[in-house]
Amino acid sequence: MTVRAMKSGAVEFLTKPFRDQDLLDAIHQALDRGRAIHQQQSELAELRKCHESLTPREREVMALVVSGMLNKQIASDLGTSEITVKIHRGHVMRKMQAGSLGKLVRMAGGSSSFAAILTSSAATQPASSALRGHDGFSR
Repeated sequence: MTVRAMKSGAVEFLTKPFRDQDLLDAIHQALDRGRAIHQQQSELAELRKCHESLTPREREVMALVVSGMLNKQIASDLGTSEITVKIHRGHVMRKMQAGSLGKLVRMAGGSSSFAAILTSSAATQPASSALRGHDGFSR
């Protein structure tokens, strides 16, 4: 019975007889967990909203930037100029509300759900992108 309850989402399983304080503690624990989950979902929704505001090219640039590629390598990979990459990178930073490259990388890698969004948008990259490693060299 305990295993079934836990699989169904129970936070705590109290056996009878239990103290009132045990019940109150379990309720507080469940409320705290619910708040944390709600905050996490809100943050993920905000990240999704920001990511959806990016153009397809900005998404490509973002994926390559967070993978560690330099502007020059990204420009070569995408067949564009380094200046254009810098402009796209600036748009990405502004739209994603990232004050630094480190924050952008944390946004992209900090959540497995958001990382899945990046991965799915990376699938739309040109074939040349798929053939290049993170260091920008062809494989």
